[in-house]
Amino acid sequence: MTAPDSHHDPLAQPEQGATQTQGAEAPQDPAAKLADLEARHAEVSDAYLRAKAETENIRRRSEDEISKARKFAIEGFADSLLPVKDSLEAAIALPGATPEQLLEGVHATLRQLSAALERNRVIEINPAAGVGFDPHQHQAISVVPAEQEANTVVAVLQKGYLISDRVLRPALVTVTAPK
Repeated sequence: MTAPDSHHDPLAQPEQGATQTQGAEAPQDPAAKLADLEARHAEVSDAYLRAKAETENIRRRSEDEISKARKFAIEGFADSLLPVKDSLEAAIALPGATPEQLLEGVHATLRQLSAALERNRVIEINPAAGVGFDPHQHQAISVVPAEQEANTVVAVLQKGYLISDRVLRPALVTVTAPK
């Protein structure tokens, strides 16, 4: 009855017959094991070097893309402004233009400039009178007494601009004083 328990007890000594059957399961000779480990090491080293090279290539490509993006980010905006410059140069080239013609050209050029800014997501900040003061988009230049609620825009002295959702220049405004 003790024999079955010895198979379940990890501290039990193996029997004579068991030692011979374990010889087939014994590890390989040290030279074969060393050769196997060296092959695995070479395989892992190769994989590591390839991964490292790929990472370096990705880093270089990313740096190149970022550099090009910075270098040419303004390209679309500049392209939108070229017609505005052309219109201004054409106006200067007309020596005998009447004031009415010049004014008409200035209005047309302003429309071109506004369209170019809008295409490039430069949005005007021009709060209407009576709108609440927003310190994130407006800069109060003066405070005046008025019948309106306190901190309300009375007048816009200079328009502000946003690029996407970021303030490029706040609108300069006059606001009402607290009562």
